[in-house]
Amino acid sequence: MARKNDSSGVGSCINWSDSGGSEKDVQGSDQHRSRTAHDPEKNLIDFGFGNATSFADPTPSTVGPSAAGTSGSGSRRGSAAAGAKDGFSGGREDNKRQQGSGAASGTTGETPKPSSASGSEDRGRSDEGTSGGREDNKWHGTSGAASLSTREAPRWNTRTVKDCNVKLASLFYSADHIVLIDVNEFRNTKKLKAMHGTPSWDALHVKMPHANENIFKTKSTFLGNIETQSRWSAISKQLKKLRTGSMTVADIEKVIKSYNPQYSSWSFEGLQKYVEKIPKEEKEIFFKVIPKMAELALKLTENVQRGLPLLKQGRSYSITLSQIQIATLLANAFFCTFPHRNTTAKNAEYSNYPTINFSSLFGNFSQTTMEKLRAIVHYFNTVTCQSSRPQGLVTFERCFIPDHQLPRWRQRTEHLGNVRVTSEGTIEKEGRGMLQVDFACSMVGGGVLGSGLVQEEILFLMNPELIVARLFTEKLSDNECLKITGAQQYSEYTGYSSSFEWRGPHNENLERDNWMRLHRQIVAIDALNFKHPKEQYQRHKIKRELNKAFVGFREEGRFARELPTIATGNWGCGAFHGDPILKALIQMMAAAVAERDMVFFTFRDTHLEKRVRNMHTLLKERKSTVGDLYTMLDFYCQSSRPQEDLYQFIQIYMNNKSSL
Repeated sequence: MARKNDSSGVGSCINWSDSGGSEKDVQGSDQHRSRTAHDPEKNLIDFGFGNATSFADPTPSTVGPSAAGTSGSGSRRGSAAAGAKDGFSGGREDNKRQQGSGAASGTTGETPKPSSASGSEDRGRSDEGTSGGREDNKWHGTSGAASLSTREAPRWNTRTVKDCNVKLASLFYSADHIVLIDVNEFRNTKKLKAMHGTPSWDALHVKMPHANENIFKTKSTFLGNIETQSRWSAISKQLKKLRTGSMTVADIEKVIKSYNPQYSSWSFEGLQKYVEKIPKEEKEIFFKVIPKMAELALKLTENVQRGLPLLKQGRSYSITLSQIQIATLLANAFFCTFPHRNTTAKNAEYSNYPTINFSSLFGNFSQTTMEKLRAIVHYFNTVTCQSSRPQGLVTFERCFIPDHQLPRWRQRTEHLGNVRVTSEGTIEKEGRGMLQVDFACSMVGGGVLGSGLVQEEILFLMNPELIVARLFTEKLSDNECLKITGAQQYSEYTGYSSSFEWRGPHNENLERDNWMRLHRQIVAIDALNFKHPKEQYQRHKIKRELNKAFVGFREEGRFARELPTIATGNWGCGAFHGDPILKALIQMMAAAVAERDMVFFTFRDTHLEKRVRNMHTLLKERKSTVGDLYTMLDFYCQSSRPQEDLYQFIQIYMNNKSSL
């Protein structure tokens, strides 16, 4: 049973009622939706150090005291300092998050409520769910056991961002890192004061609502001359009308359309139906928070003074903003003030960027639209209240690796690293503090402001500060990703896609680094959309996915012991028709070259859990290198691919290879 969030500890000006309808089962990917009964054996995970020689489903046996130790450790950087028992295999001394000690530990951890997570775009994208994990389910793991036991199994170890304990240099500006707060003030007082400056109106920066160049052009009635008017002046005048007195949705619509006259056909049916259908308490909150949101939007000239650069293709570049600066930008997005951002036409200036104004969310009504708006209104209710106003920073980093610097996969000598496979839990909960993979759309955020509501959209709704990335992040190319550090979670939810429900406030208790960023790191990587599933077994398609995963997993200039574990799962395996076994193997290979451990969530699919686990076990036993596996996949792509699937092919290939 999913657990409701206790909102008592949330410093919100207005308390939410405990409403939201009945709890629904959380769903996984398109291919794996069925709910499974709790199986105490399915969580006894072998990290690939056992003696399995085939992919047959394992049967439990006894864990012996010799279960510690690893085989096939490969060439992972920093292993000398870490010792042979790196990562999950018994734990390292510098790993702060030990979830059990010794091979005989049988302590189990309680799994929080299930939730979903998947990748999707509003215009048809992957929808792999992150469902699974009931409160009464327990997580177990092995420490490199040669066999498994239902009687005793030590809990597994992972490295979180906090555990890595990397000391950051003082926050500073650089050619590749723009900081929108005054760093000198931050160093001296830790106060988050906006950096002085003026908005830039060019192809390298976001065209801001309060820029001097943002003007209306009108024709004089008498002489036919063209006259201009500051658009920000018009916006300010209209938003001030929402700060006082009572209002209706019609008033909000009138205000927004007044400075977007060319979009008079915009529909606000979704917003109107939302107000009509939500509980009375939430309706009162909505109309109390709108004036605060208008006030926040008007503080744009005070809170965001310096030009906001675009994270353009072909360059690694970072932007750090305060959470209040982000809230200010999102308030403007809600009121649709950003110029040149209301069309997706191919020849439009921002056609290669996601939408940011919220107009698309206010149109046609659906139950999912209402749930999205509930999450968004709660976010604004939190950030506009003095007692719950966020006080940190968030960094958005576009990572680009030139083609000539990408791995030569056939020549790589690394062995697969430590991988935990589990059908229980979710990326965002059990993967808390790890490098959490967003199964992204190349236009980050996908359909979060439209009809999409799977993994990426849900992630952005629970952590609305992620939505601001749509303002400045150009479409991701094949050798790029977006990493976000420090985003805050504001809400809890249940369900997936059409069953998604906002469940109330989330009590955030993550610690912050010395840049005042929460210990949460998310990486957005977009999978290919295979309209014809057979396309994914082409050599260049596999190489593309390997490169994309590697770009997302790599951390330049860090030792393996300083890198948090990757939390991932069925990347691109929903509407994008990815083969879960292939995608699991690709991510294992990329993680090995990036020198990181991984937790692979199969989202309640116990059958996939066993297949992926046994595949990893066999490949570890045979000491297969990444180059060996790339060659094997090349053979598979060139073969006629008879009845056996990739899982069976790997088994046959490895058995034949070992017999030579």
